[in-house]
Amino acid sequence: MRPGEFDDNISYWAATAPPDTPCAPLCGEVVADVAIIGGGFTGTSTARELLVRRPALGVVLLEARTLGNGASGRNGGQLLNWINGIGSDDPLLTRRVWDATSHGIERVLERARAGNVRWSQRGALELYTDARRAERAHAHADRLNALGIPVRYVSGAELHGLCGAEGVAGGVLDPTGGVLSGVDLLRATRPELIAGGARIYEGTPVTRVHEGELITLDTPQGIVRAKALVLATNAYTHLLGYFRGGVFPLLSHVVSVPMAPGAWGRAGSFSDDMDRISYGAHLDGHMVFGGGSNASYAYRYGGRTGGDLGPAADAAVRRKLGHYFPGAAEPSHRWTGALGITLSRRPSIGRRGNVYWGLGYSGHGVTLANLAGEILADLYTGDGEKWVDLPIVGAPLGWIPPDPFRWVGYHAYTAMTGRSPRRG
Repeated sequence: MRPGEFDDNISYWAATAPPDTPCAPLCGEVVADVAIIGGGFTGTSTARELLVRRPALGVVLLEARTLGNGASGRNGGQLLNWINGIGSDDPLLTRRVWDATSHGIERVLERARAGNVRWSQRGALELYTDARRAERAHAHADRLNALGIPVRYVSGAELHGLCGAEGVAGGVLDPTGGVLSGVDLLRATRPELIAGGARIYEGTPVTRVHEGELITLDTPQGIVRAKALVLATNAYTHLLGYFRGGVFPLLSHVVSVPMAPGAWGRAGSFSDDMDRISYGAHLDGHMVFGGGSNASYAYRYGGRTGGDLGPAADAAVRRKLGHYFPGAAEPSHRWTGALGITLSRRPSIGRRGNVYWGLGYSGHGVTLANLAGEILADLYTGDGEKWVDLPIVGAPLGWIPPDPFRWVGYHAYTAMTGRSPRRG
């Protein structure tokens, strides 16, 4: 591929995964106990956890395209602790969030170790580009250590040896952070779900939801009737008429580049301290890199989620890549993915009657969307008490005005401030 050319918007993870055969679309009418819309991390992990708890449960999973077509197969690959939108001033809450997300990471890696999945657990770095912020991060790391949380501050030559990035003042290493190919994980999960009794229909978009004691889902060639519904659609949820004012799709452009031996370092991934965050993850001799400027993110009028962001976004990401890694190779793959973003950046996992949801992960979805499956299964079976103190369970999403106000507000705010709109 020549510089400036684009592929078919296929992620590195999908392009380099083994050949795969999706399940056939739904034709006709099926009845289930639980219908799940969405074949990403939330949907597949919920199906898996439900069947672990109740093996006789009738579970149907509907995916508009193929498993991992959305953010679960287009992300930066980082398995991260913490939850965006939740501060760390309360020691008990800080420890609770750490325990929940580190549990989520370990559960994902258990599944990765058991299947044909590319993964590593070599730690995640938070990089600080300003000396004062680095000093504050050092003090914060000391406070976390006092809570028994095993992060550590790094600087100087050690920092460069961990990820090879140039122009940073310091960093905090979480040794439990990981990198994962979501496409691999989802494809490994498909046969497990089928063996457990789940019915999976790919190439099956839901065109309408009819709520009631028995929920009916219309699809192009069939109907599903179910006692309960799980919305596992994150950035695409507004297309079904749900949470239009709570979650919006933010498009993010990503590239992957081959890395020469020794050019990266020992850590698995990093993110920086800028509002328009840059991030990178290293696995199998490639670095997946994204973000870094307004041009690499976009909100499209009406919440459109398809297509890529084009040459301007690609050029912006590559400039930022060159800033941190001078002399980096030409990208091998370029793609755009849709993130589910809330104004507070806090996700929500919950239920209303017989409708359940997990969405708004705001960039931490590899960990949180997989953890959501466990939480949703417990809410369904009546065992959700263990999660009630986690402030994303049943969390209100706030309200974002509709278009045209949303589109105008987003573009005006980002143009004036260089930041992403948020509250809290």
